[in-house]
Amino acid sequence: MRVHYASPPRRRGAIWLLKQLSVTLPCVGLTAYFSYHIRYGQHGLEARAELKDRSALLDFEIKGLETVRTRLRHDVALLSPEIPNADIVEETARDVLGYVRPDDKIVVAR
Repeated sequence: MRVHYASPPRRRGAIWLLKQLSVTLPCVGLTAYFSYHIRYGQHGLEARAELKDRSALLDFEIKGLETVRTRLRHDVALLSPEIPNADIVEETARDVLGYVRPDDKIVVAR
């Protein structure tokens, strides 16, 4: 015995299309949303590039500050109370305090 199935009504195509769209459109929307935020979001690729640029500038500044720090440590070591370096003490007295030796000649620039 052969069974014949009745063909579904024509509306089945419209319902099928609505079901497909109800799944596809939210998926496309979510994909667009996450794609946008991956590129331009607070933690996205653009922000990462800006942070890398800033990091490079700060690394350069840190190297300069480390050089100054090394020089200052050296100067402080020369001024240690155990055995002060006479040249450094004299240089500091001249620069900071404005002292001069009695045999120095002072030239005033105008």
